[in-house]
Amino acid sequence: MGQGHQYRRREGRAVRGSTNVKRIAAVILGLAVSTIANAQPWPSKTIRYIVPFPPGAFNDTLARTLANELPKALGQPVIVENRPGGNTIPATELVAKSPPDGYTLYGAALPFSVIQSLHKTSFDVTRDFAPITLAGISANLLVANTAAPINSVKELVAYAKANPGKLNYASTGNGTSNHLSFELFKAMTHTDVTHVPYKGSAPAVTDLIAGEVQVMFDNTPNVLPHVRSGKLKAIAVSTKSRTPYAPEVPTVDEAGVPGYDVSVWFGVLTVAGTPREIVNRLNTEMVRILTSAEVKERFAKLGVDVAAGSPEQFASFLKSEVDRWAKVIREAGIKAD
Repeated sequence: MGQGHQYRRREGRAVRGSTNVKRIAAVILGLAVSTIANAQPWPSKTIRYIVPFPPGAFNDTLARTLANELPKALGQPVIVENRPGGNTIPATELVAKSPPDGYTLYGAALPFSVIQSLHKTSFDVTRDFAPITLAGISANLLVANTAAPINSVKELVAYAKANPGKLNYASTGNGTSNHLSFELFKAMTHTDVTHVPYKGSAPAVTDLIAGEVQVMFDNTPNVLPHVRSGKLKAIAVSTKSRTPYAPEVPTVDEAGVPGYDVSVWFGVLTVAGTPREIVNRLNTEMVRILTSAEVKERFAKLGVDVAAGSPEQFASFLKSEVDRWAKVIREAGIKAD
């Protein structure tokens, strides 16, 4: 009788245990069904496109071109947010710390690949970002104020050596392509030219035209219209080969500084860890937009060649740029002013 009683107690516990397991399983299943039911396909809300530069330059043009066209394919608005200043660090950090959900895009350019070589940052450009596509490549134009006694690279070098520290060059801030282009030029020509940083291309070019500064390297789209209108004079282009958009202008290399070569690039990234299917969807739509005849023609008029490709191609390109500029900065002794 005692054994039968113990058996019935054990059997009761077994039944209750089985019931509890079933209840727990039912709760888990209910939560899973609820989660699936509430899950929304991407994208289901506004996408932010962070530009670490002010309006007016090509970074902004690229962002607004994509922001205008992407909603037609994605069904959600894309809002451009210009967040200039702080050597692009605040805007870049903002994106690096955003959720990896495909709702934050970042408009990168050449400065992105040098930021860690010049500054201490809380992020890593190759670890904390997911490349989507390279978008375009351009040359920097070396331009001068029309009243400056400079009409060639040789004249610039001669004047700078005869007047050390008296010549001023503008840039759009520390670590930008125009800053690095001129610092590399100084290192290779052993000249002393004073750096005057601005918060963007527009104010820098305005002061260059007014004669507040005398020379500047700047992205072709930003200064070519002023060269064509006679407000600035073009001295040289930064790339190894001449640009088809100003074929009469010699390269810095052929004009007297052998080996000089700087190409400016623009691309789009998002946050590392973003689901691959979202990155691929963004890549597909952006490449389609960028390679359209209309956009290619529009960018060509600004002096930019479309260079859209796969995320893997952009990742490889970005790594090569990070490595290249780290070496240049180290060997040339370039510092963030």
